[in-house]
Amino acid sequence: MKVLVTDEISKSGLALLTEDPRVELDVKLGMSILELHQTIGDYEAIITRSGTTIDEALLEHATNLKIIARAGVGIDNVNVEAASQRGIIVVNAPFGNVNSAAEHTMALLLSLCRKVTIANASLKGGNWQRAPFTGYELKGKTIGVIGLGKVGGRVALRCKAFEAEVIACDPYISEKRAEDFGVNLVSLEDLIRLSDIITVHTPLNTETKGMISADHFARMKDGVIIINCARGGIYEEAATLDALESGKVLGAGFDVWSEEPPATETLKKLIGHPKMIVTPHLGANTFEAQKNVAVDVSKEIINYIDGRPLSNAVNIPRFDPDLMDHMKPFMALVSIIGDFISQLAPPNPNKITFTYNGKLARFDCAPLSVCGLAALLNHCTEQEVNLVNANLVARNMGITVEEVRSTETDSFSNLVTLTLESPEGSRTIAGTLFEGTPKIVKMRNFSTDFCPEEHMLVINYQDRPGLIGKIGTILGDAGVNIGNMSLGRREKAGEAMVVFSIDSPADEATLQTLGEATGARYIKAVHLKG
Repeated sequence: MKVLVTDEISKSGLALLTEDPRVELDVKLGMSILELHQTIGDYEAIITRSGTTIDEALLEHATNLKIIARAGVGIDNVNVEAASQRGIIVVNAPFGNVNSAAEHTMALLLSLCRKVTIANASLKGGNWQRAPFTGYELKGKTIGVIGLGKVGGRVALRCKAFEAEVIACDPYISEKRAEDFGVNLVSLEDLIRLSDIITVHTPLNTETKGMISADHFARMKDGVIIINCARGGIYEEAATLDALESGKVLGAGFDVWSEEPPATETLKKLIGHPKMIVTPHLGANTFEAQKNVAVDVSKEIINYIDGRPLSNAVNIPRFDPDLMDHMKPFMALVSIIGDFISQLAPPNPNKITFTYNGKLARFDCAPLSVCGLAALLNHCTEQEVNLVNANLVARNMGITVEEVRSTETDSFSNLVTLTLESPEGSRTIAGTLFEGTPKIVKMRNFSTDFCPEEHMLVINYQDRPGLIGKIGTILGDAGVNIGNMSLGRREKAGEAMVVFSIDSPADEATLQTLGEATGARYIKAVHLKG
């Protein structure tokens, strides 16, 4: 894969790419727009920071581009929609700075509690005063962490190390995860009411913008300390200023602002307030973090080359990072099911339904559906289909895609079922995981039990004595060795569905001989890409 680097990126962070013989890495800094347009067509991947604009004009020249990697969190300089329409994956590095952000949170908190900044200024000004700078210990304090994700979890652990009592509010995590951090999950109202110190670690979205309002400040303890190293605007800034001026808030440490650089009068007053410790969005500004984001995007490019799931693709539905390891086997399962059914089903599908039963149904399964859809549609269209454009391709083909989830299941703790409907009828295939290995357990109305392999043979016929032996003989005469066999039938001497895994593909002549010998209603060779 040819990879182009157009901005200053940590060289040590790119080592994964420079050391991989499959990657040809070119660093070309300071190119003009014209030069970039003339160059980009030779590359399958581009790594940028904020100095390169990936717009529609550039993408029109990027005829071979498969992946855009932004070595940082923000993607304002990437036209994600234009990339998605072309099936180009966009990845960023949202977690390379998590440790840096957690440590910066603690730096602001400790500086605030021990009045480091004002004591420093006083001593440098020639004064020797101690009493005015008497501080507060973290030990014994109740610290409320809003958002127990990658950063919030690290902050919680560090606060526990200071012997503080930590409570957390996060509606999207399990009690087990909270227990792993040694914290108690509470409601936002209880956290606001009980905490001596409150720190926020959530993304900024419609749900969290202005999440801490004047009403919340009114219900806080007198003398509360608040910290924000997440995103500007989670605390209502005008309400924060009022709470500081009234004395409700003892002190605040903010690294982020709703407008950067800050220009409004409210922000200027907030930043200048004597009870505030402020920094200009430095949470990710460490040498280690800059290396980490380069490492993260390099890993994503290697994952792409290896055909593994991408953790940080912004234009692919994805799981919470904490669920990714758990869900990866299911992504493989649904991809296999999609690939399998696409080779068995009649043409011109008009509806595809993904059904998830069991424990799996408690989670958002959209990333699984996209995986299965991409695998299925790759056999239905000449266009290359991937996780980025699968839904768009289905829509353009007039295919309805539905998802059904239910925690109820009869025989399996988790079951994934894919049903494909067409004018000629419907086909159903279902699978599960057995000790982490994909297994097909149902085809149409037949119970089966086999692990998918590269070469498979599916035969539907009227069961009668001697047919399995005939099939074995015909395949043997054709030099095709049978690995495994799964027979499904509803009754003795009734309709049967047999699936063979074979060590090498069976040619058309062999399939014709098998069909004639068995009176097969249906016979199909299946090749799974792996």
